[in-house]
Amino acid sequence: MRTIAIIAAKEIQEGLRNRWVLATTLLLAALALSLTFLGSAPTGQVGAGALDVVVVSLSSLTIFLVPLIALLISHDAVVGEMERGTMILLLSYPVGRSQVILGKFVGHVAILGFATLVGYGAAGLALALTGASVLAASWIAFAAMLGSSVLLGAAFVAIGYLISALVRDRGTAAGAAVGVWLLMVLLFDSALLGLLVVDQGRVITASVLNALLFLNPTDLYRLSNLVGSNVSQFSGMAGLAGTAHIGLSALLLGLIGWIVAPLGLAILAFGRREL
Repeated sequence: MRTIAIIAAKEIQEGLRNRWVLATTLLLAALALSLTFLGSAPTGQVGAGALDVVVVSLSSLTIFLVPLIALLISHDAVVGEMERGTMILLLSYPVGRSQVILGKFVGHVAILGFATLVGYGAAGLALALTGASVLAASWIAFAAMLGSSVLLGAAFVAIGYLISALVRDRGTAAGAAVGVWLLMVLLFDSALLGLLVVDQGRVITASVLNALLFLNPTDLYRLSNLVGSNVSQFSGMAGLAGTAHIGLSALLLGLIGWIVAPLGLAILAFGRREL
């Protein structure tokens, strides 16, 4: 554990030196504050609280932005160090390859988690300072959104590590990372909705749809945050929620599975890779 903590601290220090932490935190905070003050205007019309609208708005933002940031900071974690020659130096110390992956993973998730919690937390703080009336249930939903956003980021960091452990150069890793982002964030849902329209419930039953949703961590995140909220009808998930019936615990376990599986495969791939 001490070795993993040392490697994680090294990644955090590099993130601070490269301004990754500051840039990511400021970006998320700026967008969150913009959505807080501009996105709460329709609350009186839809019958939802201001924080409920913020949760839905930030959840929609997270689906596009957090996976991209996670892939950007993780796609060259292995292959980049191998190209620079620093991986051989690191492994010359009494450090296992699994410890390298886990240490780097903890460091990158800490960076992303800090940026998410501080950036999005600024939106909640700003809303509280305005004196808006917010129910306790809305604050719980906001806290749950923060936690699940970190889980989503961790899932894509793990996917980035798997890419980095499999490819042979940084250019290929960057291209694969962009391809994964496009597939999971944009193309998967479009293809699934098109398939549902064409199928008309003949083959894709509710149970099949539930299984398909577990193939994409962004859908698990989306359902865990948007379904059941007062403004879920404006998130584009109301129709899907009426067909797919998945409990919150299953959704969160699915997100955790998207962290464990790619990370485990990355450790296996890196363990078999020649330096």
